[in-house]
Amino acid sequence: MPSWQARLFSFVLRHTFKRKLAAARDISAIRAVMNRAGRYTIPSILRITPATINDVDGDWTEGPTKNHLMLFLHGGGYIGCTLKTHRPYACFFALHGFRVFMPDYRLAPEHPFPKGLDDAVAAYRGLCAAHPNKPIVIAGDSAGGGLALATMLRLRDEGDALPKAAALFSPFTDLTNASESRRMNDRLCAMFHSAGLDEVPGFYVPGADAESLNNPLISPVYADYTGFPPLLIHVGADETLRDDSVRLAAKAREAGVHVELKVWPAVPHDWQLAYNMIPEGRQSLEEASAFLKT
Repeated sequence: MPSWQARLFSFVLRHTFKRKLAAARDISAIRAVMNRAGRYTIPSILRITPATINDVDGDWTEGPTKNHLMLFLHGGGYIGCTLKTHRPYACFFALHGFRVFMPDYRLAPEHPFPKGLDDAVAAYRGLCAAHPNKPIVIAGDSAGGGLALATMLRLRDEGDALPKAAALFSPFTDLTNASESRRMNDRLCAMFHSAGLDEVPGFYVPGADAESLNNPLISPVYADYTGFPPLLIHVGADETLRDDSVRLAAKAREAGVHVELKVWPAVPHDWQLAYNMIPEGRQSLEEASAFLKT
């Protein structure tokens, strides 16, 4: 049974954030909507420290217990959001025993594909070099989830060791707009209209034709997932991006990958960012923490 908090949060976002984002006509206006951090107080027992890993700037988020190492890639459609907007993710995992590095990877349109992917791969390789005997996990939300998949695809194809596991929250895996939920959930989704998502390729891969967008490093749903580590995928039933996750799970399972897919009712996109207000947000992140630790 969905919580009343999830239903209320979705209602509010649908009538505020979604309308403002739809009305934004240029990259500055889009970022003004997306980069507005919510009300989140950093727990006093955590420490956030700027750092540079393999020439990639970012933040370490650490608590008193640091038994696990995580690379977290923030979402924002490859064009927006910041380390600050996604601190709830980093802080939650830090509170649960992870030492989290979140890279400030380069964003489009100023830095189109593959610049952000280059940064993510470099950050992962830097973590591996600095911690050669420490298992690393990877996580990401929305476009950060798609970027996490693309990062692992490049690492695998270039002969690197992959993370031990991955947690993906409503990953953006198909820039070709082929997922049926883009149309079915256009009115239900609390954050995005399908038409807005259609604009992302023009920013991220300027001038790309439809065939180019099938590149698995751009649209990971078209990848072969042979050799991938276990994946946890959480997505909302009402999201325009729902089928990006459902199709991804099916594709990975075809390749023999262990996948735990959970479709949550009534929650908005990226509901984990509001885990201090939405019970399902805390539950999702707790399940992801347990999954990554095993």
